Parts: sequence; C-alpha cells; structure tokens
Amino acid sequence: MKLKQLTITFLTFCVAAFSGMKAASATSFSVIADGLYNAGGLSFGPDGNLYVTEAGIGGSGACVPPPSGQGDSLCYGTSGAVTKIENGKTERILTGLPSLALPDGTGGAGPRDIQFDAKGKPYVLIGYGANPAFRDRNLGNTDLGKIIAPDFNTNSWTTVADLANYELANNPDGGDVDSNPLGLLIDGKKLVVADAGANDLLSVNTDGRSLQAITTFPQDILTNPIFPPSDTPSNEPAQVPSKSEAAQSQFATQAVPSSVVKGPDGAYYVSQFTGFPFPEGGAKIYRVGADGKPTVFADGFTQLTDLQFDPEGNLYALQYANQSAWKGNLDGSVIKIATDGTRTTLLSGHGLESLSSLTIGSDGAVYVTNRGDSPGQGQVLRIENTKSVPEPDSALGILAIGALGVGLLHKKRASQPPIDR
Repeated sequence: MKLKQLTITFLTFCVAAFSGMKAASATSFSVIADGLYNAGGLSFGPDGNLYVTEAGIGGSGACVPPPSGQGDSLCYGTSGAVTKIENGKTERILTGLPSLALPDGTGGAGPRDIQFDAKGKPYVLIGYGANPAFRDRNLGNTDLGKIIAPDFNTNSWTTVADLANYELANNPDGGDVDSNPLGLLIDGKKLVVADAGANDLLSVNTDGRSLQAITTFPQDILTNPIFPPSDTPSNEPAQVPSKSEAAQSQFATQAVPSSVVKGPDGAYYVSQFTGFPFPEGGAKIYRVGADGKPTVFADGFTQLTDLQFDPEGNLYALQYANQSAWKGNLDGSVIKIATDGTRTTLLSGHGLESLSSLTIGSDGAVYVTNRGDSPGQGQVLRIENTKSVPEPDSALGILAIGALGVGLLHKKRASQPPIDR
C-alpha cells in the first residue's frame, strides 16, 4: 500500500457524510459566514476584515487520477475563490481560481490558505492533491499547486512559486510523488509552506526565488492498528485495507504536515495529519528549529489541521474530528496548549465538526472554518466563550475518511449563490 498517497488522498478527500449539526450554546460561538464551498484558510487583512479561501467544487474540465491511482478522478474547473467577511456580510472578492474535485463537488482542492505580509500584500496558497506529472499534461496551464499574489481590485493574480513542480523535480522525502500544499506562513521575506502531498516543509522568497525544502517528516510504526471494516464502501479502493493488512500487528503509516506557524522562540511548529489507518491519539506537533530537524513538541492528538499562537505564547491546535469518520461522528475540537504545557479544550463538538482552519482575532476570539470539507455548507465560526468543556469519552479526534462514504450529506441552502463551475 502506498503510504503517502493514501495519506494525502484522505487529507484531500476529507468529505465525509455526517449527521445533522448538534445544537450549541449561544454563548459558545456564533456563525459569521455560511454557504461556503470547501472552506479552507482564514486570515485577517490590513483592513481588519476576515478573509477565507474556498477550494471550490472542481468543474466539467479535464480530469486527473486520485493520488492512489485508484477510484474516481478529480476534475478541473475555475470554481475556487477568496471571500471577505465584513460586518456580517460575505463577498467573493477573488473568483475564477483553479479547483479540482470529485464529480459531485466534494473533495475540493484549490485555494487553501491566505496570508498578508507586513505591508498588507496578500498571498494565496493553491492546493492540488495529485501527482504533479498529470497537472500540465492533463490540465494545461493552471496555478494548482502554486503560491499566487492576487489583486482583489482587478480580480487577477500573478504566480509566485510552483511547489508541485518542485516536488516533481526533487521529491525531497523520496516517497511517492504528490503535492498538496495546505499551510502558508509569511516569515519576513520568506514564504513557508507545509506540503502534505510532498510530506515536506518548503521555503521560498516572496519574489519567487530560492525555493527549497527545509525538512521532511518521518513515518510512524503502529502497533495493533485499528482499521475500518474491510467491506467499507469507498470511491478509493486502495483506502480499504486488505485482509492481510488488517491482520498485521505492526503497520507503517505516513503522517503528513498540514499547517505551519512560527513560535515565540523563532522555530516553526508544524501540525501533523496522521496517515492511514488514522490512529486515534497518534498525531504530533513538530518543532523545526534553525538546524532544520523536526522534533516532537507535543503528541497525543488526532488529525490536526491547523495551529496558531496567541500573543501570550499559547498554542491553539485544531482537530478535524474526535472519532474516526466510519464511527459516524465528526465532532471536532479546539485545544489550547499553555506555555507550561497544560492543555485545555476550549470547545469540543456542540456544533463544531469537520474543522479545517483557525485564526485568532485582535479581539482575542478564536475563528474557525467549520464543515470545511462540505461544499455549500461550510461556515466560519467566532468562538466567544473560551471556557473549557469536558473531553469526549473517546481519544482526541481523528480525521474523517471522506471517501469511505459513511452516510449521506445533509443538504442545506447556501447563504450565497453557488460557485460557477
């Protein structure tokens, strides 16, 4: 079984079915945006407004095979977007961005993160989620797998760096050739990227020069792993374990980086999205210092999708879900790690589900993208009450195995018009 391909397949296709959202306390959070299509990264702009990326729903264009090479293809469109949230209203201020998705619009890969530099210039990270060799060959000239610098006034952009091509030419971790950049950090005049498909941390100057790998991340060896049932339906057959794999007492799995932030100590902190079969409590947060070597800063998490430091040096970690998707529950968590290592769950479940990104506002509130893998149902939430709540009985969350199809998506009318394919 191809470890990295399976991991990035699940990370790209975190489009699981889920039951209806649980009622939440009015003092816990408020919904400030709704009707988003595969919502991703969040960032406050120099104008004080909140910006969120939408990976889109692909389209009716050419297609590429999924990372594992088995199952439904990803088809191209220009349904990606960047949306501004201002005074309770949402507006797509950058449209026509490249997008890949399954035929039903799930599994969207496209605009994934947005950050603003010290002068207020925006940069947008575009995901991909497949072998870069198929990109130019099948799709033509597209900015999938790249960093772009947009101009919101003219609805245009310029390409800054081609991350997918770097993976194709160099493949730093020596594994399967894939690229799906997910997390973007601006560190002075450097752009730092967590590429989940390539399993590496990259840096490039803001002028596009000196693109290079900072580090790669190791495999994990699981003891007595728990697999989803072997007869689980899937549009990615390679994601369902064979009987011989399910019987193994030890199993090698490739976790991948999902986001990167800079800590108060100047080091990079990288969240880990654990690989197939997605062990509960198996995700780590890595610290990457000046020597470029990753060391474990904290562990015991499951399927982390984002990190953020607050001004006091506390680290916030976002868990996509608190149980395996095939268990039928996608409640997620926001966890605070204090400077002394104490962990507090700010909110778990109670309406938080399939979480993909977070940021902290100048008001001290935590903002998260909710239902981040669900086209037309994505939300941005503002968590106003940071009082801790009890952990769920199960181990801290595990990412939904979206392609396993554990139920039917509940349909909901979007609060803004659907994205054109």
